[in-house]
Parts: sequence; C-alpha cells; structure tokens
Amino acid sequence: MHTVSEPIFTSGFPLGSSAGLVTAFEWLGQPYRLTRVDMLGDMRTDAYERFNGRVETPVLVTDRGEVLTETMAIALWLEARDHERRISFTPGTFEADRMHQFIAFLNTGFTGAFFSMWVALEAEDASEAYRETLRAFGREFVAKRHQQLEAMMGDSGYLLGDRPTLADAVFAGVARWVDFHEAIDPKDYERNYPRINALRRRIEADPAFRFALAIEDGEPAAGSGAMKGLVPLKDVLAMTGALGA
Repeated sequence: MHTVSEPIFTSGFPLGSSAGLVTAFEWLGQPYRLTRVDMLGDMRTDAYERFNGRVETPVLVTDRGEVLTETMAIALWLEARDHERRISFTPGTFEADRMHQFIAFLNTGFTGAFFSMWVALEAEDASEAYRETLRAFGREFVAKRHQQLEAMMGDSGYLLGDRPTLADAVFAGVARWVDFHEAIDPKDYERNYPRINALRRRIEADPAFRFALAIEDGEPAAGSGAMKGLVPLKDVLAMTGALGA
C-alpha cells in the first residue's frame, strides 16, 4: 500500500455518474486529484479489472492508498471528512438520515431504472425488436422513478434545503441520462416533474458541476482550487499494484 499526498478520484467518461462526486469534491473544497477513465477503453483491460473487480467507475484511492469503490461508500467517505458540514449534516440527526435515504434511492432505484436502456445501447448483436423492448421497459421504469423522486422532494432549492449536499451530487451524476436515452419527452419532463427539472437547471448552472463536465470532456477547466492535478490512470494502476509484476 502506498500513501498519496491527496486522495485520487476517478472520473469516468463518457457520461459517467462519477461527475456527481467530482462536483461533491468541489463543493467540499478539500485537496484531491483526479484520474480520467475512458469507460469504453481503459476499463476493458486486465489491469483495470484488478483495480476494480466490478469494472466500473467511480473508484477512490484514499490518502492512505486504499482502494474504495461504489458511489455510496465514497459518498460516506466524503461525509466523514466534512467537518464543516458543507455538503452534509450532523451525524445522528434526521437531516443526515434523510440525506442517506435520498442517496440510497438515487444510487439504487433511480440509477437502476436506466439499466435496460444501457443494455439496449450496448447490445450491438441483438435484434432491433429486442433492443426496442429493452428501451420501452426502460422508459416505463425511468418515468416511475422520476414520479417517486418528485414526490419525495419538497419545495426548497435543493433536495434537502437551500444548499446542495451529497444527495444533490449523486443526483447530478445520473439525472442527465434521461436526455441521452430520450427516456422522457421534454414537454412531459417539464410538465410532470417541475421540482426535478428546477433542481437540474440549478445544478447544471453550478460552477462545480460545470467543472466536472469539463474534466469529463478533457477540456481546460478552472475549479475551486481544491483539485490539485490530473494523475494518469497508468500511474494509479501502478501505485495500487493493479499492473502486476
């Protein structure tokens, strides 16, 4: 195990859900580094599978050199270091429990609703009829989860009040998938999910999220100053022993 000067977080592209947690790192404001991961190329190597056996992003290499996977686990890692409560709430309070409820729903039911649509996109050898069946199932499931999230939300500016938290960051990472997959007609989206729509517009205008998207796209970006540089994936794989002998 190798200690590192700052934690290193992966940013998967294209359209990685990890953009949400990059946003959270920016809101938190503590030093970190980033590694860009091409999910259509970099993840298809034996070395990456040794790095993360689920062959996914996000992955966090902590400042102790430990490898941590799964969005919820990384969100809780960030929460534990949020001593100023910039993106979370005092542990044990109802607000903290409510934030965990949102994160759990967003990371399971809400994100999972898009699964069949991703399968349809990637199933290149499948018949068009089969792929359309997957897309139709996905559209129904995505609409259901949007209805449920809309009902969970209040009238505040963000999911849990008037400031963004980890729950909003997790939401931001996957909310844009509805546009990419054309899962909900834009007119129905604005009419049926006004709270979700307003939240998306607010977060998409946030400098932290715009920074996350610029990093995802490989474009020059100026963030909060917390991000201390990009680390090549091969260096991360080497320091964690994933490259092998």
